[in-house]
Amino acid sequence: MAVVSATRIIAQVSASKNPKLEIIKLIGDLSSVEVKFNMVLLATYFRPEKTSGGVFLPDENKAEDEWQGKVGLVMKLGPMAYEDDAETDFGGEKVEVGEWAVYKIGDTWSLNINGYPCRMIRDSSIKMTVKDPNMVF
Repeated sequence: MAVVSATRIIAQVSASKNPKLEIIKLIGDLSSVEVKFNMVLLATYFRPEKTSGGVFLPDENKAEDEWQGKVGLVMKLGPMAYEDDAETDFGGEKVEVGEWAVYKIGDTWSLNINGYPCRMIRDSSIKMTVKDPNMVF
């Protein structure tokens, strides 16, 4: 897959009627990516170009999501993700691939996969999931 520029990625995701499918298409094949331990791979969510109130966001505001966004699409889980250990009892809860996860940016590690902005996060650092990623900023 060709690497896509960040500006083009932001424009495509923020203009999409279905950002989940757009992200999956842009990030491409992840079959050769193996997430380790209790880590979770998240693809960064970019807000729509137009707010629910009809205001168009400037490009600078949309680009901020890469560095300050708090929602990502769960792409892959490590083999030990959401397994109870001495530190954490998950009570049977876990996130699933394809869910929107909410996190604190400081708990993540930023990286690009196939040119797409992503975050790695420890399973226990995901704070919640949401059905609509626009609920959170």
